[in-house]
Amino acid sequence: MTTPNFVILYVDNPEKSGAFYASLLGREPVESSPTFQMFVFDNGFKLGLWSRHTVEPAAAAAGGGAELVFARDSAAAVDAAHADWVGRGLKILQAPVDLDFGRTFVALDPDNHRLRVYWPFE
Repeated sequence: MTTPNFVILYVDNPEKSGAFYASLLGREPVESSPTFQMFVFDNGFKLGLWSRHTVEPAAAAAGGGAELVFARDSAAAVDAAHADWVGRGLKILQAPVDLDFGRTFVALDPDNHRLRVYWPFE
């Protein structure tokens, strides 16, 4: 079976977006240039931020068509993440709410990519 291990978001300014994610994720990118930033996580997953102005082949998509999802280990941890992100000035699209799958909220990054935090009901 093939397992995805890398997501690339097309961004307006990779250096600005890289600084945003470095602060949000508490880690520095392992690769950094004016057109690309890459983060590598302890589990091997990678997040790339590529300039939407230089990606080849050119991409027409803009932020908002998908979500980058962050799991938490409790409903309280979802609420704490929400409070932290509000304090950081992130735009919140959906305040913490219990949906059929669990507790969740949705925020936006500087390029309007959706960031979902959730804790699944057991």
